[in-house]
Amino acid sequence: MALTISNIAMTAGFLLILIGLYGALTNRNILRMIVCFTVASTGVHVVLVAVGYLPGRTAPIMDAAVPVQEAAARIIDPVPQALVLTAIVIGVGITALMLAYAYKLYETKHTLDIGKYMELKW
Repeated sequence: MALTISNIAMTAGFLLILIGLYGALTNRNILRMIVCFTVASTGVHVVLVAVGYLPGRTAPIMDAAVPVQEAAARIIDPVPQALVLTAIVIGVGITALMLAYAYKLYETKHTLDIGKYMELKW
């Protein structure tokens, strides 16, 4: 298998996902868990961009460089890029919400250790 930019990006994305999930499952500190979820989310974004990459093609901008007749064969599909941009915006909102919850939890319990929150356990 040849090392292309797409393969390297895909490998790096999956590695970020694994690191993020491992960190989220092994940490007991809420802030560290939030950072790990953000790292895993970034890995998903990298994988989505790597899936949409096609070597030898150009950006999806219609100008004099790419004639309209050859556009389908010469440009990269812009849908994965648009999905990633949308996912980044949604991810920032979710991270802000998680941080707000963590702040409120710290205000009430004065700790960020997830093991100290036992009220809702069976």
